[in-house]
Amino acid sequence: MPVAPEKKLHLPAIQVAPISISLVLLAGVCWTWAIWLLLKGDLRSYQAFFASPRLLFYMSLCLASALTFIPIEQRYELPGLAFQGMAGSILLCYTIAFVPAPTAWLLSLPDTPVYLLLIMALFWLVSAIVMPFVYVIGLSIWKNRAHQFDLRRVRRQSHECGLLVAMIAALASLRVLTWVSLLLLVLILIIAELLFLSRIEPQS
Repeated sequence: MPVAPEKKLHLPAIQVAPISISLVLLAGVCWTWAIWLLLKGDLRSYQAFFASPRLLFYMSLCLASALTFIPIEQRYELPGLAFQGMAGSILLCYTIAFVPAPTAWLLSLPDTPVYLLLIMALFWLVSAIVMPFVYVIGLSIWKNRAHQFDLRRVRRQSHECGLLVAMIAALASLRVLTWVSLLLLVLILIIAELLFLSRIEPQS
């Protein structure tokens, strides 16, 4: 009796719309202008919050971060990426531009808020930057589709990368950053992620 040929199951491919080249170029121009103002604009000399150079810096920075992170969020359907990327980049650049640099360590009260702003900005920004990379790498590493498209895992691993950079900044501000403390921190995050992967079911 002839055996019917086995039918192969073809899973639908994920259609990802490419980001417009014009948006990339416009974002690059805005970032270039914002960084130039940050480095060469002498923004601290303008005391008024709504001074013209400051307004130009605000607008270029907001436009640059929006044109960078909103298209990436829409392309990969990663909710929260745009908010974290925009908030982190704007907070970091504003702190560098207008907040006096700290001169003491983290627990010195006048400098503590400055350190906290920088640490928060680094956490948000790094988490947003690595999130699309974590998502794309997960598509090639994981064979199970439930793991491939588990956005909860993508957000968690991205936040772990952001937490790593934020903790490095915190240890540096406490004057206790060494190779030993850095390796221990990386080891703790790796073990924590392995425990998450073994105990938490992928989000359907």
